[in-house]
Amino acid sequence: MINKIIPTVSEALADIQDGATVLIGGFGTAGIPNELIDGLIAQGARDLTVVNNNAGNGDTGLAALLKTGRVRKIICSFPRQVDSYVFDELYRSGKLELELVPQGNLAERIRAAGAGVGAFFCPTAYGTELAKGKETREINGRHYVLEYPIYGDVALIKAEQGDRWGNLNFRMSARNFGPVMATAAKTTIATVHEVLELGQMDPENIVTPGIFVSRIVPVARTVTQGAGFKAA
Repeated sequence: MINKIIPTVSEALADIQDGATVLIGGFGTAGIPNELIDGLIAQGARDLTVVNNNAGNGDTGLAALLKTGRVRKIICSFPRQVDSYVFDELYRSGKLELELVPQGNLAERIRAAGAGVGAFFCPTAYGTELAKGKETREINGRHYVLEYPIYGDVALIKAEQGDRWGNLNFRMSARNFGPVMATAAKTTIATVHEVLELGQMDPENIVTPGIFVSRIVPVARTVTQGAGFKAA
């Protein structure tokens, strides 16, 4: 019987290796799998490459992971915000490598990994510092930059509902990078707030089919501190 539900975060993350490339869902603070990030901190894997849209906010979540000093490199689109002081300190002191990727390219490079695309040409970043050292080509009078897929050893994502086969759906903007990251990783681990019985999920509402999901961890929904409403 297929049953991908794992009772605890620590069990779900136990086999993440040093040197792994970890795709972490989220856009700003929406859809960040905080329980999985905290679990990764406790698990102790180091020399990680982390892929996320941002580089952490404040002292929690991704910023807390960076603060441990166990992330070697981060691949992201928006590393700096008003409260990205953890990233700023690490990057300026040479303790963290940054690969800056335009947001659309980031999503497409991850999607390409899941789709089996070897590489693709994209006009974004042509003629800028981000294109230095990359192959370029003129196609139909327009200039393009060759971009390669971003593969993950593991993807950590936050979903709303799932079933024991691993089928997932998401809550509004918390969806963001989760679905494409699930396709691009060897192992995808998702938290869910609600576990449904097989057949309860309308097939038309399944965003990520279970074939792309390795493990599901049920977690309680938390209330955003001081906001008085349920978090996404």
